[in-house]
Amino acid sequence: MMRIDINQQESLTESQIDALKEMRNRCAKRILLATTLAKSGHPGGSLSSIDTLLVLYSIMNHRPEEPRWVDRDRLIVSIGHISPGVYSTLSEFGYFKEEDFIEEFRRAGSAWAGHVERVVPGVEWNTGNLGQGLSAGVGFSLASHRLGRHNKTIVLMGDGEQQKGQVAEARRFAAKYRLTNLIGIVDRNHLQIGGDTEDVMPVRVRDEYAAAGWNVIYVPNGHDYQAIYKALRRAWTKQHLEPDMPTVLVVRTVMGKGVSFMENKAKYHGSPLPEDDCRRALEEIGWPAEELDVWKAKRKERVTILPVREPGLDVPSIDQGVPILYGADKKTDCRSAYGAALQDLAERNNLAGNAPKIIGFSCDLEGSVKMQGFHKVSPNAFFETGIQEHHAAACAGAASLEGVVPFFSTFGVFAVAETYNQHRLSDQNHTNIKVVSTHLGLDVGEDGPTHQSIDYLGLLSNLFGFSIFMPADPNQTDRIVRYAAAHKGNVFVGMGRSKMDIVTDEQGAPFFGTDYKFTPGKADLLRKGGQATIITYGALVPYVMEAHKLLKQDGIDAAVLNMASLKPIDEEAIIEAAERGPIVTAEDHVVNTGLGSMVSRVLVSKGIACKMLNLGVSRYGSSGKPADLYKMQGLDPESIAKSVKALIG
Repeated sequence: MMRIDINQQESLTESQIDALKEMRNRCAKRILLATTLAKSGHPGGSLSSIDTLLVLYSIMNHRPEEPRWVDRDRLIVSIGHISPGVYSTLSEFGYFKEEDFIEEFRRAGSAWAGHVERVVPGVEWNTGNLGQGLSAGVGFSLASHRLGRHNKTIVLMGDGEQQKGQVAEARRFAAKYRLTNLIGIVDRNHLQIGGDTEDVMPVRVRDEYAAAGWNVIYVPNGHDYQAIYKALRRAWTKQHLEPDMPTVLVVRTVMGKGVSFMENKAKYHGSPLPEDDCRRALEEIGWPAEELDVWKAKRKERVTILPVREPGLDVPSIDQGVPILYGADKKTDCRSAYGAALQDLAERNNLAGNAPKIIGFSCDLEGSVKMQGFHKVSPNAFFETGIQEHHAAACAGAASLEGVVPFFSTFGVFAVAETYNQHRLSDQNHTNIKVVSTHLGLDVGEDGPTHQSIDYLGLLSNLFGFSIFMPADPNQTDRIVRYAAAHKGNVFVGMGRSKMDIVTDEQGAPFFGTDYKFTPGKADLLRKGGQATIITYGALVPYVMEAHKLLKQDGIDAAVLNMASLKPIDEEAIIEAAERGPIVTAEDHVVNTGLGSMVSRVLVSKGIACKMLNLGVSRYGSSGKPADLYKMQGLDPESIAKSVKALIG
């Protein structure tokens, strides 16, 4: 394995160049074999970028025997489809055996997937959704910078993905926060699936990075090892560059480089060679054609797939502090309680003279999502992203892998619907992001249907690793936020906009008082009752509590169950409710994909028959006061009470 001290060595020696050529030859063989044997994959881009990858791993600070070494340089491969090139390089540098990669590439259950994944030693971030890698790299770079580390973060991108708007968001953010430890590399082979990039969608790559304030270095021959090395050395040392800004290398390469009949052919972006062509290609680069048959037999004989080991996640120890108690006579909104809890967490954990443990991201809504207190206490840990939600979500998720706890806050429609794909990628990367969404549902009121997020549960329920918490009042909000900060895993905390009464017990004291402790998967029985149960959460809790009073006046004894933890959900509480009698679910969400469907699935899976009615949003709302919008959808106290009576009969 070659190691070059880029800070000391001005240029490559002839022997080093010869060694890189030999390494390329072995890697090219692996790329051709793996894709042909799998009958799928992306050999063209792998061959165009392999020279850059080899020089990078020769100069990067890394330890193959210790892939998660904290002081390593990070390489984020945004063009995840060039996994054959990445895996070939990693095996060349000793991260794993080449046979593991070649024999298991794209096989069900294998770690060596079609797009790079963190379960492979040496891979930092699952990629494949083009345009997100730079945001992830910015997250790594940002967290490392705030934690006082001196490692580099390098992001390898394709030229086609520069067409994505999120890339522009990321490069603006990187320039704003002067991420000098960030280096971008664009593999400029001018080809993508649809053909020439200039025909599909032209992008002035160098000009756009320069306009954003980046240092730009052009490498006219991306297969000249000396040229690649010298360009990287300039980026590394900031020689004749703006020292406080990120740098990008635009490297002109050739798709399918090294195999004459593959070069500059867009079809090989995602098409493997048939076996006869693979044999011909192997011979052209100096390997016997029989190599394919040898490896074909090995792949066929391989029965046992290596177990996939999920990469670990280090999280800081968080002081949850002392919960704030809002008295029974207090009327405030959950978002203010969130802001107060977050500020208190910052005061306890982001101590002067130390690296921050908690960081915050806002998207031009700092005041609305109540992050001003956090910003004031921890200005070095607060990041104003502007109206760039896609970047903010991806950046925050990636930053969590560096050992900080990121809170990403914006309105519901932006926090979930607009950024669902970014959260999906964070979920697959097993991150530790805390998404706190204000302004959910019809409770947004006068802002109208474009801002009334009524589909968040349906979307978030698809993400296997996300917990979903919807507090009933400011007191429960405080406890949930503190819990989320201190516990590992992706968490969504949602709330409405309106001020609300504090939920009290039957004696008039705060239900979520000083002795209350939030427990995921545990519902809260706010009121006991034997004739029916109303199950609800979030902004509708006050309306349901009022409906309970109306029912009681009519002699109907209905229980009220608050389901603040929607994922995991309290199955036992649902079963007990069914044993009591009919169930009515009431929610500020699309009626078919929220709490009602969750409760129904639990009952059906347990074989429990129960009279049941699901109340929720059945059409887009209009612009108006929340109470009026709820009434229009049958979610006001009178309508809820009437529905319960009808169900009871």
